[in-house]
Amino acid sequence: VQLQASGGGLVQPGGSLRLSCAASGSIFSRNTMGWYRQAPGKEREWVARMSSGGNTDYADSVKGRFTISRDGAANTLYLRMNSLQSEDTAIYYCNFVPPYYPWGQGTLVTVSS
Repeated sequence: VQLQASGGGLVQPGGSLRLSCAASGSIFSRNTMGWYRQAPGKEREWVARMSSGGNTDYADSVKGRFTISRDGAANTLYLRMNSLQSEDTAIYYCNFVPPYYPWGQGTLVTVSS
């Protein structure tokens, strides 16, 4: 299985982005998957997760602003990020929950004016 995150970029505070995580196989409907991030100088942290049954959960810091979703047919996991703040600046990764799979390169999100 390969997990490739994409969709990052530079966005102004208050803006939005949608991240995508493409898998090489049909794994999302059979596993709990999540988004993680690592800000400069900080440890990687969990951001959001979706169970195989479709239940979602979010870190308090992003609750109400971020939405995790998936397209099983396309083998793609998404993270919609609204009302972005400078504190959201980080490299974002997708992985299983818990994250036992090797980390990919991630996608960089920079929130700055």
